[in-house]
Amino acid sequence: MAQKRGTSGRGQRDLRVRVKSAKGRRLSSTLWLERQLNDPYVQQARKLGYRGRAAFKILELNEKFHFLIPGARVVDLGCAPGGWLQVAVPRINALGERKNKKIGRILGIDLQEVEPVAGAEIHVLDFLADGADQQVRAWLGGPADVVMSDMAASASGHKQTDHLRIMALCEAAADFAFDVLEPGGTFVAKVLAGGAEGDLQKLLKQNFTRVSHVKPGASRADSSEKFVVATGFRGHGKNSENVE
Repeated sequence: MAQKRGTSGRGQRDLRVRVKSAKGRRLSSTLWLERQLNDPYVQQARKLGYRGRAAFKILELNEKFHFLIPGARVVDLGCAPGGWLQVAVPRINALGERKNKKIGRILGIDLQEVEPVAGAEIHVLDFLADGADQQVRAWLGGPADVVMSDMAASASGHKQTDHLRIMALCEAAADFAFDVLEPGGTFVAKVLAGGAEGDLQKLLKQNFTRVSHVKPGASRADSSEKFVVATGFRGHGKNSENVE
């Protein structure tokens, strides 16, 4: 029997979008653009109105750990472009649309201006500055239930240097979280392949009842990023052995 056209891999059309090189555009830029156009998460983000594919990372993490709940008070460090804020707002009921649920609050913090997100309060602030933790608590009206961060240091092109930079940023975010979190709170942050290491791992184990490392499906396969999710904040100097 003759094979129908299109039933074999050879007979199918290549549906992948290919980007032609342009004068003045580097090959790396052309390959990045091609990857973006063919990334299903990028396409879905556009369809749903999210500001980037990173929105699906926090969606996956929340589905597993359930930290974005109605009434939660959330701080998003390095919140640009705002995709994590978009995900959090309806889940914490920041707009009060779920009348029978508690109303949450979310603060977005960044070094640059960020386009407004309905239901989120966004401030230009360096979280490393003196007094930043007190300022955030004042804006929030008390301690936070969740501190989350998708921040990444600017890439230098040197793998070891970039690793050190992002780990230093994560350690700084963790120190900030210790100062603003409510007991029982959650800390979520981007790390790299090995997860939280050394002193950071020790700090998280001391201050949270559970520390997990997760690579969401929305993270690109060729990316070395992972996320650390630390739950059950309980303060400095307390120890936990529950680590995955």
